[in-house]
Amino acid sequence: MNISKLLKPFIATTALTLALAGCGGQDNSEGAKDNASKKEEKVVNVYTARHYEADDQVYKDFTEETGIKVNVVKGEAEELIERLKREGESTEADLFITVDGGVLAHAKDNDILQAVESDVVNENVPETFRDKENKWIGMATRARVIVYSKDRVSEDQLSTYEDLTSDKWKGKVLARSSTSLYNQSLLASFIELNGEKEAVKWSEGIVKNFARQPDGGDRDQAKAIAAGVGDVGIMNTYYVGLMANSEDPEEKKVAEGLGVFFPNQETNGTHVNVSGIGLTKHSKHPENAVKLIEYMTSKDAQEYLAANNYEFPVNAEAKKPEILESWGKFRIQDLDFDTLGKHNQKAIEIFNKTGWK
Repeated sequence: MNISKLLKPFIATTALTLALAGCGGQDNSEGAKDNASKKEEKVVNVYTARHYEADDQVYKDFTEETGIKVNVVKGEAEELIERLKREGESTEADLFITVDGGVLAHAKDNDILQAVESDVVNENVPETFRDKENKWIGMATRARVIVYSKDRVSEDQLSTYEDLTSDKWKGKVLARSSTSLYNQSLLASFIELNGEKEAVKWSEGIVKNFARQPDGGDRDQAKAIAAGVGDVGIMNTYYVGLMANSEDPEEKKVAEGLGVFFPNQETNGTHVNVSGIGLTKHSKHPENAVKLIEYMTSKDAQEYLAANNYEFPVNAEAKKPEILESWGKFRIQDLDFDTLGKHNQKAIEIFNKTGWK
């Protein structure tokens, strides 16, 4: 009997088995490497409704410091929220950034965000400017104030938002349209703090005292004051800062003639508008995303945003630019930002009912 002939099939089968085992091991190893690569991918994808050069620079600085690339998709807040809902688990977005507490509440209600767990973030941002479940984190605020002509109005004539409805301001009040999210959230805050009846009364009073029908944005109200169309206007502070530091000589001149007044310091406080960041529910890079939130709320990044976009920092350690300091300290409304979203539709109804176009 030829033993070698009997062993040949066995040797061939064994060799094939070992070869396949080796290939299988190699495939598993490469698969593990691929998974690790995805896990360690140094990228964070941002959907943002904030379209500011200052934000873009902060993203660049973050990349230089961490090596994590920031990909940015810009759009309107509602569009981005709908996109996140539509994309669901397949979304590439890790962070959602927007302006206004009502919009942030809307995003949270649509279940597109998850809680942010970070001791650094909690230390950087006080509870006042964080969602109670940490579904969004505040990154900057701007106050909705009364601006006035320094030539025609003295500060001691001003007191509250409600006082703007008195007869002394008839034909002198300027504001943008009721479609402005800023105005909707302002009125929503009054519904929460004073009740629906008083909110209706305020809107009726402002409409009665309009210097003209609402037209343009906040900057246009400032320009109308300078032109003598009206004496007082409702504006966000950061627009005043941007105009005061504009490269346009006309805008700078307009800002020089404006005074900034924080209303309701003896009652409910001044309304503030908050910009915030939310970690998306289906983020593929949550660790990188949280790192970006930590960075954007850090002292240095907050100081940069304040100095270049003239927003108030949420981090108490951050210094404010001279123009913000010059306006002095002020007390803000004490309310849950979620209520702004809760009362948004009612605010729109009141505007329509009272003829605020």
